Amino acid sequence: MATIGTSASPAMQEISSKATSPARTAAATAPAPARYRPSPMVIFSACMVLLGATGPLLLRVYFVHGGERLFFSAALQISGWPLLLLPIGVSFFRGRKHGVSNLLLAPRLAGAGALLGALYAISCFIYALGSQALPLSTSSLLQATQLAFTAVFAFIFAGLRFTPFSANAVVLLTIGPAVLGVGPGSGKPAGEASKTYWTGFCESIAAAALAGLVLPLVEVAMARYGRRTGPTARVPPPYVTVMQMQAVMGAAGTAVCLLGMAIKSDFAALPSEAATFGLGKTNYYLVLIWDAVAWQLLNMGVMGLITCASSLLAGIMIAVLLPVSEVLAVIFLHEKFDGPKGIALVLSLWGFASYLYGEKAQKKREAQKKEQQLAVAKKTGDLESAAP
Repeated sequence: MATIGTSASPAMQEISSKATSPARTAAATAPAPARYRPSPMVIFSACMVLLGATGPLLLRVYFVHGGERLFFSAALQISGWPLLLLPIGVSFFRGRKHGVSNLLLAPRLAGAGALLGALYAISCFIYALGSQALPLSTSSLLQATQLAFTAVFAFIFAGLRFTPFSANAVVLLTIGPAVLGVGPGSGKPAGEASKTYWTGFCESIAAAALAGLVLPLVEVAMARYGRRTGPTARVPPPYVTVMQMQAVMGAAGTAVCLLGMAIKSDFAALPSEAATFGLGKTNYYLVLIWDAVAWQLLNMGVMGLITCASSLLAGIMIAVLLPVSEVLAVIFLHEKFDGPKGIALVLSLWGFASYLYGEKAQKKREAQKKEQQLAVAKKTGDLESAAP
C-alpha cells in the first residue's frame, strides 16, 4: 500500500486533495436537518401544566364558600415546593458518583431564583385579589393576556423575534379580554358592585402582566447563570436543576406570603374560617391541600417548559388552560357563560392557534433552509472534486 501511495502521479494527488477539501468535508459530515419534535421532558412538563388545571378552580372554591385570607390563598399557589425535596434528594443520591457539587445550583442562579420567587409571590397575591372578586371564567380569560405580556417581555429581555403569526396572537389575546369590558354588565355577577368588579378586572390584568414578566426573567437567569461548562454541561440542564430552581423560588415566595400572613393575623383566623367554611371543616382542609398540590404541578410544569424550551412556550401552555378553566367553571361552579365571554374565548383560542401555526411554519422554513444549505455545500464539494 505504501508503494502505491508514493508512486501516484501529481495529478492524482491533486484530485485526491481536492476531493477532501473543507467544503466537501462539511457537506459529508453536516447532519441532515431533522423534523422538529418536542423532547420527552417538554411533553412531560406540558402534561404537568394540564394536571395543574384544577388549581385555579379550587382557589375559586375557597373564595366562593367563605375563604377570605388573601396572603394565605397566595401562599397556596407557591407553598407546594416541599414536595420536591424527596425527588431532589433521590437525584443527588443517584448522581453522587459525578459529584453532588456538579448538581447544585450556582449561587448566582439561586440568588436570582429567590428574587424572582418573591416577585412571583406578589403576582400570586394580586391574582388572589382578582379571583376573589371575579368568576373563574372571567378571571381565566383575563389571565390569557399573560401570553401577550410574556411575548412582549421576552422580546425585550430574552431576544424573542416576532413573526406575523406571533404578533397576531398577541393582538388577539389583548382584544379578547377587552371584549369583556364592553358594556357595564359584561361578565359581572348579579348583585356585585361595579366598583368591585372593575377593581378585580384590573387586578387580574396586573397579575397577568407581572407573571408575564417573571417567565422571561427566569429564562434569562437560567441562560446566564445556569449553563455549566466542561463534562457536566448539558443543554437542556438536568431536571434536578429545574426542581431546585422551582424549590428556591417557592421557598422565597412562601417566605413573603408568611410575612404577609403574620401582618394580617391570618394564622389566628384560619381555625375560625375552617369552622364556618361552606363545605365543612374537613373539606376545607382537603381543598387547601389539593389546591397546593395542583398549583405545584402547574408551577413545576411551567418551570420545566422555560428551562427545556422557552418562556413563550410556557406562556402558551398557560393559555391552553383557558378552555379547561372555562369548562370546569361552568360544570362545577355553575357560572354563567354569556355572549361576551364566548367572543373573548373565541378570540383567545384564535390567537393561540395562530401562534401554534406560526411556530410550525417557522420550524418548516428553518428545516428547508438547512436542506438548501446542505445541498449547496454538497454541490460545491462535487464541483471542486471534479475540477482539473
